[in-house]
Amino acid sequence: MGEPARRLNVFFDVDNTIITWDVKLRPGVREVFEELRADGHTVYLWSGMGPRWEVVRRYSLHEHVADCFWKPLTDHHNRLRELGIPVWPDFVIDDHREVVEAFTGVLVPEPVLPLERDREMWRVLEAVRAFAAGR
Repeated sequence: MGEPARRLNVFFDVDNTIITWDVKLRPGVREVFEELRADGHTVYLWSGMGPRWEVVRRYSLHEHVADCFWKPLTDHHNRLRELGIPVWPDFVIDDHREVVEAFTGVLVPEPVLPLERDREMWRVLEAVRAFAAGR
């Protein structure tokens, strides 16, 4: 039997990552958050617009999201403490390449329209699982 997958602090961007430009929840977000928690990971939201608790409330994600933060837009590592982020982002999901490159994670495109065809969150889940397992 192999080593168990490590538990990660998984940080999701909000706009154009888990919600669309017109504030619709991207398909699979709730289910992927549930799966990540079941796998032992901790899910956080962060945004360049600040903590997005209104998104957590609007879509009833409170049981899946541990906390919300400002996302550093520059000098990413050094600004974590300044922005009050008490844990290291082990894996990030974002639509901005520079954030993904500053940490480790996966770049996601804007949601596909029609929205019901968008499968990006399932690709994200597989990427997190592969990283946690050391693949």
